Amino acid sequence: MEQSKIKDEVWQTIQALNRAWTVKGNVDELKNYFHKDMVAITATDRGRLEGRESCIAAWKAFVEAAKIHYWKEIDPKIQLYIDGKSAVVTYYFDISFDMGGQTMKMSGRDMFVLAKEDGKWWVVADQFSPYPQQ
Repeated sequence: MEQSKIKDEVWQTIQALNRAWTVKGNVDELKNYFHKDMVAITATDRGRLEGRESCIAAWKAFVEAAKIHYWKEIDPKIQLYIDGKSAVVTYYFDISFDMGGQTMKMSGRDMFVLAKEDGKWWVVADQFSPYPQQ
């Protein structure tokens, strides 16, 4: 498969997983995208999250605490490695949500690492954070 088609496949995977939790509010669907051994570094957890279930629980806690109004991925960059079997995806994001009686707007950056196993792309790592304070 040519590189541009692989990149499209990877980007469609990231967009689908983001729509699952931001638009549909269906965090359980992330089990179809998060690798069983996934790790994540988040803006709110001191330690790393280890394993699919821990990662899904963290996303679920956010979705249950927030009402998401808006989500947008901006300027994606997809880099392929290991003959198109591994990918690093970086992009910027904008999100707006209600939490604790306030409407919050946040912009930041996200970096996913994916691996292709048994013909399917799986997220093996994620790190995201808001932009640093100016």
